[in-house]
Amino acid sequence: MAAGQTVTVYGAYGHTGRFVVAHLLERGFVPVLAGRDGRKLRALAERYPGLDVRPAPVDDPGALDRALAGAHAVVNCAGPFATTAGPVIEAALRAGLPYVDVAAEIEANADTFARFADRARAAGTVVLPAMAFYGGLGDLLATAAMGDWTAADEAHVAYGLSGWEPTEGTRLAGKVSAERRGGRRVRFTGGRLEYHTDELPTLTWPFPAPMGPRPVVGEFTMADVVTIPSHLSVPTVTTYMSTEAAGGVTGADTPAPTPVDERGRSAQTFLVDVVVRSGGAERRAVATGRDIYAVTAPLAVEAVDRILTGRTRTTGVASAGELFDAAGFLRSLAASAHLTWETSETRPAGRASAGHGVSRSPWR
Repeated sequence: MAAGQTVTVYGAYGHTGRFVVAHLLERGFVPVLAGRDGRKLRALAERYPGLDVRPAPVDDPGALDRALAGAHAVVNCAGPFATTAGPVIEAALRAGLPYVDVAAEIEANADTFARFADRARAAGTVVLPAMAFYGGLGDLLATAAMGDWTAADEAHVAYGLSGWEPTEGTRLAGKVSAERRGGRRVRFTGGRLEYHTDELPTLTWPFPAPMGPRPVVGEFTMADVVTIPSHLSVPTVTTYMSTEAAGGVTGADTPAPTPVDERGRSAQTFLVDVVVRSGGAERRAVATGRDIYAVTAPLAVEAVDRILTGRTRTTGVASAGELFDAAGFLRSLAASAHLTWETSETRPAGRASAGHGVSRSPWR
């Protein structure tokens, strides 16, 4: 355990940042509260007397250096990551610290791999993007499902969310991403990101019990299209979103998440269904849990703990599935009751298509 070590949380006062701060404290770490808004940091510090408060504008390298001084790692929770990831990674590299973020922005994550891979590897440190519900969890599940496979023909990540009440940060990140794409959509096919203006299909995904089949929006593309193919030989990665959640996150009047328990979690539930295919064989990993923002905290903090205790498989820029023992990581989360997960393998008799690689055949 790396308990007692100091971890700077950049964007500590944000919705996800507050979950990360609380979970770091539960695990015995000492968070440093950092971010762009000093007033919000001081307000958060009133809940946690004794924690250090370090305001740091993202365009002020000196302030960022002071925010990371004396820390053992940094977790960046401040979106949009198109703006914050680069400067905070630069500060982490200057300090020689491992960097973890919770970015769900596809292009921001792709930029991290492209811009910092050589420098992080040369420094012998870890830069871990998308260590969150989107990007991180799907990658861990896909890696666990692959098992001893070294390659697959395709990977599918279906998100069965009971709904999606977006935070202000989610809306802002979505706006930045949409502007960056010029209104186009994105998918991962043929081993690369492809931008397009096609309408997204609605189809039925055969979620396992207790959810069962339900309508999803196809090619509702999430950060898994960056993390999974960053280390797995899979030329096609497709993600899907339950129609309830897709409507919630795109709706202009959808409220922010409403806390319903003492930990501040919402009532939202999720089932993530990952299927990888190679030839006629299919392997599957399924995770269930509650509140996509809240579950990001144990994902990020477990990553920090494993990095600081040397339980990693590489250095440089790496996704969760490449950096960690994926099955062991998921077992740790399950043992702490943050989610449930399981894997299975099938070899279906039929390959009838429902479009975009979805099988109409029953899962067996």
